[in-house]
Amino acid sequence: MTRYAARGENSGVVMVVFPGGGYQFLAMDLEGTEICDWLTTRGITCVLLKYRVPDSGPTMKDGRRYYPKVQTALQDAQRTIGLVRLHAAEWHIDPHKIGVIGFSAGGHLAAAVSTHFERRTYPPVDAADKLSTRPDFAILLYPGHLWAPGTDLILQPDIRVRADTPPAFLVHAEDDDVDPVQHSLAYYVALKNAGVGVEMHLYAQGGHAFGLRPSLYPVTKWPALVEQWLHTIGVLGAQRIPDR
Repeated sequence: MTRYAARGENSGVVMVVFPGGGYQFLAMDLEGTEICDWLTTRGITCVLLKYRVPDSGPTMKDGRRYYPKVQTALQDAQRTIGLVRLHAAEWHIDPHKIGVIGFSAGGHLAAAVSTHFERRTYPPVDAADKLSTRPDFAILLYPGHLWAPGTDLILQPDIRVRADTPPAFLVHAEDDDVDPVQHSLAYYVALKNAGVGVEMHLYAQGGHAFGLRPSLYPVTKWPALVEQWLHTIGVLGAQRIPDR
């Protein structure tokens, strides 16, 4: 894990960043350092996680989805959130404003750590493992591995949404040919059914792995929507909504 301190006025908010890569590799620039460059300029501390791959998450084989006996990616995510809370005072962050942002497979990891916080998936090591691993909010961009194909927007069995699942913000392009939009839709439906706050933005075009890099499509405006959402859920300071 690499920490990037907030620049300018420190909001006290911190985000743990999960790059994508299909649980085979990690897009550490497009969905990692570039994300941290954006967030730190908004006064948000970033912790970029280089979680263990390959084959640390669900994979498809012969039309079926398999999970490794030890989900090291989830272990790394849980451990990181505990460490962030442990160092909250030292890093000048609010231990109650710790979020996760994940892309593609990292989006699945964001959902996994949002729904697996009752107990750790590894034996406790030190004081950090006595602290909660529950994120206070989650941002998922073009996530995969969530929807059970062939079902009517049912989640995979490893993702169990409950009323205490943290609120989420979802972004997906409908022409995504890597992770279909149903993955975001399934998570959205589950959150709504559980009474959890969720905001979702679907775009006709944008494909997969667009990150922060500019394009001609409206999807490129998603960072501003995330910032506004963080204000509306009270993570960032109050923001005046313009009159129409």
